[in-house]
Amino acid sequence: MSFNFKKKKIWVAALAVSLVVIFATITLWSTSYVCAGEDNNYSQLKVFTEVLQAVEANYVKVPDTKKLIYGAINGMISSLDPHSGFMPPDAYKDMQVDTSGQFGGLGIEIGMKDDVLTVVSPIEDTPAFKAGIKAGDKIIKIDGASTRDMSMFDAVKKMRGPAGSPVTLTVYREGVSKGLDFKIIREIIKIKSVKWKMLDKQAGIGYVKLTEFQEHSAQDMAAALKQLNSQGMKSLILDLRNNPGGLLNSAVAVAGQFLPQGKLVVYIKGRTGPRTDYNTTNQYPSYDHMQMIVLVNEGSASASEIVSGALKDWKRAVILGTQTFGKGSVQTVIPLTDGSALRLTTAMYYTPSGVSIQNIGITPDVVVKLAAVGGAKEHPVLRERDLRNHLGLSSGKPVKEEEEVTSFDQLKEKNDTQLQRAMDILKTWGIFQKAAKAA
Repeated sequence: MSFNFKKKKIWVAALAVSLVVIFATITLWSTSYVCAGEDNNYSQLKVFTEVLQAVEANYVKVPDTKKLIYGAINGMISSLDPHSGFMPPDAYKDMQVDTSGQFGGLGIEIGMKDDVLTVVSPIEDTPAFKAGIKAGDKIIKIDGASTRDMSMFDAVKKMRGPAGSPVTLTVYREGVSKGLDFKIIREIIKIKSVKWKMLDKQAGIGYVKLTEFQEHSAQDMAAALKQLNSQGMKSLILDLRNNPGGLLNSAVAVAGQFLPQGKLVVYIKGRTGPRTDYNTTNQYPSYDHMQMIVLVNEGSASASEIVSGALKDWKRAVILGTQTFGKGSVQTVIPLTDGSALRLTTAMYYTPSGVSIQNIGITPDVVVKLAAVGGAKEHPVLRERDLRNHLGLSSGKPVKEEEEVTSFDQLKEKNDTQLQRAMDILKTWGIFQKAAKAA
């Protein structure tokens, strides 16, 4: 199968951010080695061809050759890591719609834990979120069909459908003795990635919640900050909790609104070749001197970790909450000639100080766990290191086990201990600065 590179268009998935970096440096000395490797690969392809021919000639029923090929590709790619995958044409089209911020379905991020389809995070204000689906729920059936041996792309396809149509998810939840059935009505998911308000007009505390990094998120962020600034904003709380990530360029543009021009936000490096840096620009107005706190939790992943990691490394903001998800890998989506696509992990990303957060995450400056309210019980959450075939630790140490819980998904402002702690810090920020200067 060949690629039409002149026509291909690269799209970056919602749980993955990336670009293509391909360098080839082949010396005369290494030519024999490369050829030997290719000969070995072709011998393995011969075995694959033999199997395919045997199935076509001898299977009890006439097989669907395309289905066989797709199944083989899917098995090959899914054996690499949790974020690489093969997308048939319809799944690829769905992914392209996802990054624009509108798609049909339920509104959940999923992953594989212990070979079971597991909820990473319900997206706020979506049908799944409103129905009570929680992070850590194991999806064991979709409309009565077992998810055993079901790929994530097949699961997503089954959960999507016409708006207004129902789908029933059967989930296993830690601490519950039997499966829970959730009948959810599909909707056209229009994710408003930026929400904002003044939390305290007297103190001038503004609040922006960023739910995903989409194509227009940076533009929407700039508009929100302009409105807050016109209302007397003196300090800001940026809420990245349960933000699963999204587009790399969007993350860089968002971070650029809180850092001086020309600052390194993130760099990526593949198996070979030099690193690629992403620096801030003057595309949007800068609020790089405003007092700022960033809220994160175990659902803050990928692009969220890029932004919080950059702001932490440059000592631009106080990071508050719990350890983040720990996704430090970069995916490239490569369209194929039949309309399908390959999503392949091609690099790792690093914070400005050169730290890879793969399987570790961003450690908050101030650790604050949510307090259980109204009898809510803590339940296990899903992180990168829990996913099947994860890439392993890049550096540092894993977080402590006692941080592996969350209390609940839906909060009232007065019960949000992380938000309240952030407000307290901002209100006393000036007092501490005066004390530091006096000392």
